[in-house]
Amino acid sequence: MPQATCFAQDEINSETMKIRMATDLDHDGIQKVNMRAFPESENKLISKLAISLLSEKTTPQTISLVAEADGMIVGHTAFSPVRVDADKHFLGYILAPLAIDPNFQKRLIGSTLVKTGIEMLSTLKVNILFVYGDPEYYTRFGFSTKEACRYTPPYKLQYPFGWQAVMLGENDTATSPLSLTCVDSLCHPELW
Repeated sequence: MPQATCFAQDEINSETMKIRMATDLDHDGIQKVNMRAFPESENKLISKLAISLLSEKTTPQTISLVAEADGMIVGHTAFSPVRVDADKHFLGYILAPLAIDPNFQKRLIGSTLVKTGIEMLSTLKVNILFVYGDPEYYTRFGFSTKEACRYTPPYKLQYPFGWQAVMLGENDTATSPLSLTCVDSLCHPELW
């Protein structure tokens, strides 16, 4: 896994934003960002997922990134591995969750977190990155439903139009849908 303390820096008004790998010491900051970023109807569930992914032990590694401004965590995202049982050489990840403190939205923090994660995963020779989210937001990073339709998510989706993927490496030629399995933290139907 590439080691880095800072992947990107941008000016946010008079503050400097820093993107870095999350550690166990970021537990409270990650929880606060996710609680603030999501509506009350889902913020506890998503916050619990974010914290669980922080301590998820996987091979390959689950990656959690935080964005800091003035020493405070203002954004968070995680990338966890997914598998295809039929292909032992398949290397895929899923982006979930992505949270930005409402007071820091519209400042490209989410975009910077996503782009930093994509760059990291590309260096690891990841084949494909999935996301289950707003197509209007994620298409700007190259995500599409076309790439994702060849893969069946681990659970039935409440909003199937949100299932998207972007190819990062070699594309296999499989034409029939391949079933994905995910890390334990994502093995909850209510997340899908």
